[in-house]
Amino acid sequence: MRVLWFNCDCHSFPGVAIAVATLGIFWACLISIYDLATVHDAHTIHSMASGREPNLERFQKEGHSAFVVGYTGETGKALVTELNETKAFKRVVLIGRRQTNITEKLGEGFEEKVVDFDQLENYKDAFEGCDVGFNTLGTTRGKSGPEGFVKVDHDYVLKSAEIAKTSGCKHFIHTSSQGSDKNSSFLYPRTKGQVEESLKMMIFERLSIFRPGILLCDRQENRAGEAFFRTILKPIFYFFPTAISTPTEVVARAMLNNAISISSGNKTELFENKAIHMLAGSLKPKTSEMVKPDKKLPQDKTESEENLEL
Repeated sequence: MRVLWFNCDCHSFPGVAIAVATLGIFWACLISIYDLATVHDAHTIHSMASGREPNLERFQKEGHSAFVVGYTGETGKALVTELNETKAFKRVVLIGRRQTNITEKLGEGFEEKVVDFDQLENYKDAFEGCDVGFNTLGTTRGKSGPEGFVKVDHDYVLKSAEIAKTSGCKHFIHTSSQGSDKNSSFLYPRTKGQVEESLKMMIFERLSIFRPGILLCDRQENRAGEAFFRTILKPIFYFFPTAISTPTEVVARAMLNNAISISSGNKTELFENKAIHMLAGSLKPKTSEMVKPDKKLPQDKTESEENLEL
């Protein structure tokens, strides 16, 4: 028997059909969980998004400086574009391992600093004077191997955060990943989760962690496996745009809206995928989510109470 482009044995077809149906049910359940999830503290997140213009005007007058680590990646590029268009900071330092001359295409206030991440302690001056830090640094296991992935996504990130903290960074904004879990059996989510926990231990005045889903962008770098999954998941991205995917420009806009907003009172803010869409202003909260908190959370809340998450 021939089904679409497959030649199937009549005896094996029922088993294949059951397997496909089971897989479909699994994905349907998974997408439903993410798509129907309630965004906790949606009132605060919506306020950050809707207050973008007055927040930006106030923030610009205050004269802040920022650094961006990982600005050559897709999320980093989108963030630099957002920073350039809004002129939110009087000074932006782009910290990377190679010279790109990107500042020639940007407006005033942008600087590019080339560093050796293996000897980052020798480049502390790159972080000096920046009260806000953005981290979009990251690689993949397929590109760099297990050891290279851990070095970049764990070691380099934490070293950058450590030096930034000692150099006066008050608000550290970190790009993690949906499904991050320090106790996971898999390398990728475990590493991402371990980094999050280590950042919390550094006690920044304000730490914002973003957990976007599958990043949607016109990636210049060829990643066959990632391209394959993006292709087969296109229907899900289309019908459930806030469930498991996020365009890089949405992440960038959400990060900026968070940076220019007044702190919610939490030392640590955790934004899951759906909350990122809301923070960027591309998703309106449900009426049931817009209940204003009765009182402001104290500064020393526990981890389970202090996160702005799904």
